[in-house]
Amino acid sequence: MAEELDLGVLGHRIRHFRKRQKLTLADLSESVDKPVPYLSQLENGRIEPKIGLLNGLADALDVSVGELVDNTPPNRRAELELELERAQSDPRYKSLSLPHLKPNAKLGDDVLEHLVALWRALPNTENGRTLRAEDKARLANAELRNEMRERNNYFSSIEAIVNDALSEIDYPGAGPMSERHITDLAAHFGFRVERAKGMPSSARSVTDQRNRIIYIPLREEVELRAARSVVLQTLGHYALDHSATKDFGDYLRQRVESNYFAAAALIPEAPAVELLNRSYEQNDLSIEDLKEAFYVSYEMAAHRFTNLATEHLGLPVHFLRCNPDGVVSKAYENDGIDYPADQDGTVEGMRVSRHWGVRQAWQASQSFMLHYQHTTTDGGDWWCATYIEDAATNPYAVSIGTTSELASHFRGGDTIRKLDARSSRTAPDPDLVERWEEVAWPSAAQRSHVLTALPPSSAKFSPFPGVDLVDVYRFLDRQRPNNS
Repeated sequence: MAEELDLGVLGHRIRHFRKRQKLTLADLSESVDKPVPYLSQLENGRIEPKIGLLNGLADALDVSVGELVDNTPPNRRAELELELERAQSDPRYKSLSLPHLKPNAKLGDDVLEHLVALWRALPNTENGRTLRAEDKARLANAELRNEMRERNNYFSSIEAIVNDALSEIDYPGAGPMSERHITDLAAHFGFRVERAKGMPSSARSVTDQRNRIIYIPLREEVELRAARSVVLQTLGHYALDHSATKDFGDYLRQRVESNYFAAAALIPEAPAVELLNRSYEQNDLSIEDLKEAFYVSYEMAAHRFTNLATEHLGLPVHFLRCNPDGVVSKAYENDGIDYPADQDGTVEGMRVSRHWGVRQAWQASQSFMLHYQHTTTDGGDWWCATYIEDAATNPYAVSIGTTSELASHFRGGDTIRKLDARSSRTAPDPDLVERWEEVAWPSAAQRSHVLTALPPSSAKFSPFPGVDLVDVYRFLDRQRPNNS
């Protein structure tokens, strides 16, 4: 896969070439017909420009587009500033609870050199301990989420690869992708797809690279919708030039990229954005519309919405996938919602408040329908729509949301359902805790997620990791005879 554009480096290179030409932001604004605040955001690495703007910037700055998008910092100062910014996004740095240090002109080069050198000296330790493999995996997860947040979960290079491939098979993008389109796309990348008996239970697909065959389970074992995703995720690895992974971080990135490839193929950018724009104008955005229009799961439609919502509609969003106990298996946000996180910044494996919509949905009288809710947390007010998927076999809930201020753009944004999940309002009854904390002895249920630690209990310290002790105490309260 082509190297992803580093927005931080791009911003520094634009600023470097602008100053070399002795242009102000106002001068550049006039040349490229973009407002000064937009260009300031661009130079700070917060937004990704369209290809047309890159051409205009290159002309105005008297450089080639290739020079502009080179992922090499323009000078040593820029390299240090970028590394300091990335360091401060690292969960280990955040755990120090230091205020953000902006590397502005007042911060001398020698100070920057010292700060970066100190950071580099501690690449694999935290609080004086060597990081275990599990710790590194959790850090890799948190670091990738930070990167996805910075790029608004939008990968322009993958979008381009998918669009080129779809145009080669004459897929118009309107309506669900058929099995014929899938086989045509596989053939475009030099593969054929075969259903086979006796597939390993631990594998979604098996690829014979010598004979260029992708094997998937029989029709009666995997229905078309799931089979399309499996084939496309497999093709994504080849389309994006993935190689054997070296560590968990590399493995995680490849999974994210191949899943993105599959979603971009099943819900192509152009028709999806057209649908979303119509819904946005009518203040009627809904994941259900993407799900039905392209015949995908609610979860994939929700993921795809996060790819496109900020890039094309300017809407910051958040996404959660949790089990009935509120334990997070997937998460994304760029709207500032305050997810629970451990000392490494990891959200997966943590448990969200029972007052959040993703947990309240299980208590709804009609759990098969969408659950809309506004929630007040310590960090602000949020809105979400939650859908319970595969409830009979492997129950989990998928929630997509944004700030309450922007909820009016969504179907269900006018719900009157609102819960207070601030820590001051949701703390467990101290009498309940005192009554049971010395005598309760629960045994944690087995978890399917093995790459994350068990979620902490609701107590400050507990010998029962993974157990929600408040639920245990409430259960015991209900069982005690005559409330003795």
